[in-house]
Amino acid sequence: MYAQMIKTASTGVKSDEDMSDLERQFQARIDAGEKIEPKDWMPEDYRATLIRQMGQHAHSEIVGTLPEGNWVTRAPTLERKAILLAKVQDEAGHGLYLYCAAETLGVTRDEITEMLLDGRMKYSSIFNYPSLNWADIGAIGWLVDGAAIMNQVPLQRTSYGPYSRAMVRICKEESFHQRQGYDAIRACAEGTDAQKKMAQDALNRFWYPSLMMFGPPDSDSVHSAQSMAWKIKINTNDELRQKFVDQTVPQAEYLGLTVPDENLKWNDETGQYDFSQPDWGEFFDVVKGNGPCNVDRLADRNKAWDDGAWVRDGMMAHARKKAAAKIAAE
Repeated sequence: MYAQMIKTASTGVKSDEDMSDLERQFQARIDAGEKIEPKDWMPEDYRATLIRQMGQHAHSEIVGTLPEGNWVTRAPTLERKAILLAKVQDEAGHGLYLYCAAETLGVTRDEITEMLLDGRMKYSSIFNYPSLNWADIGAIGWLVDGAAIMNQVPLQRTSYGPYSRAMVRICKEESFHQRQGYDAIRACAEGTDAQKKMAQDALNRFWYPSLMMFGPPDSDSVHSAQSMAWKIKINTNDELRQKFVDQTVPQAEYLGLTVPDENLKWNDETGQYDFSQPDWGEFFDVVKGNGPCNVDRLADRNKAWDDGAWVRDGMMAHARKKAAAKIAAE
């Protein structure tokens, strides 16, 4: 999910002979399962890959609040409003954890944010799809957060210490988000005919975008090999996508909903589901900025950045004032 189209200058995994002494020592630490910490030596491509992946992850958490925040005031009950508001708050917090972790690599939060605002850095493609009705909020929690957990649980074992430790708390909270979404869509699926139809419609629209969240097929994911050698990624895109399908299909069946895939069937030989691939042309088009909500999402983030300028300026002025007072006192 958070490694969609992560590109660096690296062209592939280096052989032992092509590595410098420092690179060999670094790779030996990775292979031994050691965590890399901010002050440790690391290849520049490792640093750049982490900045892009953690930045994209952080942006996804923040932008992901937009389709859900749109429904806080329109949730059907006070309890649902409170739950959704708490979830949106959690997601914003996840973004802050990840921005802080990325800053340990020598990049500022402002720099990462500006990369998003001017199009140099992406966020997960799923958030460029609209939330049209209340059942969509259930689908987002069930499918989108379910896919996120599938990706994020292995990231607790990623090789970079600050990223790994941030993921421990994030995963605990995301598990509740997935349950919230499943409960919301369950209520629709068990409700009136109109409510069940709304739940099915949400599944129909979010199924394939959710499969896209893991990134392109391994055959088209040219940078995954190096990320996996460095243990920035733990599983391949296709492995995670298959695991997600195998876990989610029985949940849909329990709800009485139909996964919108006529080729979906259980394979006794593999012990997994066979399923149709998403429209990868659509995926690449959305990543390039041509999805249903790309323009709106970036416009919202740019507006928030511009509207918050006076707050940032005020806080920086206050910090300078306090620093000057401390120096004068000494």
